[in-house]
Amino acid sequence: MSMAFIDLQAQRKRLNGRIEAAVMAAVEGGAWVMGPQVRQFEEELAAFGKAKHALGCANGTDALILPLIAWGVRTGDAVFVPSFTFTATAEIVPWLGATPIFVDVDPKTYDMDPAKLEAAVAAVKAEGRLTPKVVIAVDLFGQPADYPAIRAVCDRHGMKLISDSAQGFGCTIGGEHPIRWADVTTTSFFPAKPLGCYGDGGAVLTDDADLAQEMDSLRVHGKVVAKDLGASAAEFAHDPKYLAMRIGMNSRLDTIQAAVLIEKLKVFPQEIEWRNRIAARYNDGLRAHVAAVPDVPAGSVSNWAQYTIEHEDRDALAAHLKDRGVPTAVYYPVPMHLQPAYARFPQGAGGLPVTERLKDVVISLPMHADLDEATQDRVIEAVASFAG
Repeated sequence: MSMAFIDLQAQRKRLNGRIEAAVMAAVEGGAWVMGPQVRQFEEELAAFGKAKHALGCANGTDALILPLIAWGVRTGDAVFVPSFTFTATAEIVPWLGATPIFVDVDPKTYDMDPAKLEAAVAAVKAEGRLTPKVVIAVDLFGQPADYPAIRAVCDRHGMKLISDSAQGFGCTIGGEHPIRWADVTTTSFFPAKPLGCYGDGGAVLTDDADLAQEMDSLRVHGKVVAKDLGASAAEFAHDPKYLAMRIGMNSRLDTIQAAVLIEKLKVFPQEIEWRNRIAARYNDGLRAHVAAVPDVPAGSVSNWAQYTIEHEDRDALAAHLKDRGVPTAVYYPVPMHLQPAYARFPQGAGGLPVTERLKDVVISLPMHADLDEATQDRVIEAVASFAG
């Protein structure tokens, strides 16, 4: 019997036609780009994420660059990012002429290590070539980064903080979403994400009303927004996109994707609970058979975008599981600082030894909200049967 690594069709069937009906309503409505469902979804997303403002955009990568543009990040600025993550987190930095500084991660959570961040910022300041400007912390595999500690580093050095929650949207610390500490939270609605659409999409959340307007302008070709004209906003009586106040981009969320996401957001809190139950069951069944199971600090809640273990003979384990019909994935076998496009950029003080160890030992197992116990038992038994 075949097994899905992430079973999106199971979720669609469970929702029993609600997504199909929402899509057809959007099609029949005819406002296929930035239609009314987009605004509805933005309001509901902001409410879920405990933010004052949410803006949909074309994808999670655009969500990351929108605040950087709004903050005026440019050549001579340093943006601190983990290396153990997907390319999107760092690739937007050189687009603006700025420099990504790669920071090592915590060996248990795989998220940015606040102590390593502090050392990296101090080294950049001591060198004097770059100005520390922004930190982008990633909620890797669904687990929240240590935002209280990272926020403290940012405050000491006058830096902005982005929570790259492309994988971790819905994660919390003490019941608080990352926006409690971050200036901006970004996310992706790529289909494989816990809250994913049926194409591509992303969003930016913030409590800063002025920043929200700036990013709203930037995502639609630099259009005029209320803050540009103040009380005289009515002076421009045409479509706002026909008066560009800044150099913008085209990053709009399609109405159909918003319609899909409205339905998915309704069940998202329950799905996070299911994912945590599944992860706890994995931990109990696998702890004795692998080098490490995921470690979520007390008070934190992961959304379990992936369930990732460590094994010293990772590649042999992957082959063993494949033979038994269990799909796996290896995320970030080549960390960003070792990839040809990024090898020229600086590393934080002390290098990235944790990142370079993790690349050889991590492996992710099937994880989705509809993973039933019988299928999960097959995974656990297959891992336990590996004698490597």
